[in-house]
Amino acid sequence: MNRRSRIAQVLAMNFPDNQIWIIGGTSESVMVAQAIAEKNFSCIVTVTTADAVKLYPALPNLRIRVGQLKEFEIYQFIQQEKIVAIVDASHPYAISISETVIQIAQVLQTPYLRYERAALVPSQNITVLENFETLLTGNYLTNKRVLLTVGYKILPRFKIWQNQAVLFSRILPSLESLKVALESGFTSDRLIAIRPPISIDLEKALWQQWNISLVVSKASGQAGGEEIKQRVAELLGIPLMIIARPKVDYPQQTNDLNEVLNFCYHYCLN
Repeated sequence: MNRRSRIAQVLAMNFPDNQIWIIGGTSESVMVAQAIAEKNFSCIVTVTTADAVKLYPALPNLRIRVGQLKEFEIYQFIQQEKIVAIVDASHPYAISISETVIQIAQVLQTPYLRYERAALVPSQNITVLENFETLLTGNYLTNKRVLLTVGYKILPRFKIWQNQAVLFSRILPSLESLKVALESGFTSDRLIAIRPPISIDLEKALWQQWNISLVVSKASGQAGGEEIKQRVAELLGIPLMIIARPKVDYPQQTNDLNEVLNFCYHYCLN
């Protein structure tokens, strides 16, 4: 076999026809990927970190690509991987990738479906703020002992508050998360690195250990531990502030796995 024939064979092996792209990185994306692959659809999941790969099952029809895709790379990716449909199961706050993919999918006329975890209805003692800007420009944090469970990427914006409040943060156990947190003014005694899910007992113990007087979190839904935080807030009488999900104009959206499978059947079997 000559070199050209070998390359053609490798390309055929690597890029199967009628492939579904799953934008991953959440616990829901693992469930979606497994369900799609078990129906014998070929699918490829994109994640941004190598650690996320461990979350996905080893299935014959499921491949995983690690690394962030720039805009021009997304065009190439969709075409080279012969993507016939896109299921966006990225984090509710990762709006940049969603908005970019929506625009590219429209240009390439590639069907797109957003799968997003159901939002929880906040209890009466929960304050919901529209965005982080509202929180950071208001007087909500002044002289409080605040636990931030908001992800590491937003922590640099809290640096200006380090002298006006006692800030703690729970982050993922990664070098990048720790690096950003330390550069944002958090000392090692005000950080805990742990991967969710967090039990209600551990959540409660952490708030009590640090004598927390205010908790700030995202509207991450049940999978993101929002329900447990609401329960602990009620048990301890500690105010909980929820940052609402960003608003994105999704072409199609569902939180029903059966609708995702029907979407795949429609565009992969036609």
